[in-house]
Amino acid sequence: MSSRPKQSMSELKLRRLLEHNARLRDDLARPRIRVSEASASLIRYCKTTKDHLVPSVWGPVGRNEDPYAPQQTGGCCLVQ
Repeated sequence: MSSRPKQSMSELKLRRLLEHNARLRDDLARPRIRVSEASASLIRYCKTTKDHLVPSVWGPVGRNEDPYAPQQTGGCCLVQ
């Protein structure tokens, strides 16, 4: 049999409440910024970072600049 005594229901509830309280304290301590600052930062990032998947905004992308273009190897061999 187990050597550990059974915990009462009130002890289990207390432990759950203490764990929940600790998680809430961690959440409260998390650094936060205002929504206006976060959205301004996101807009600034989108305007300054070129997205190769949206050519209608940034214009056509050369094959050598496009990281999504298929890579060409030195030679091509077909086995038939």
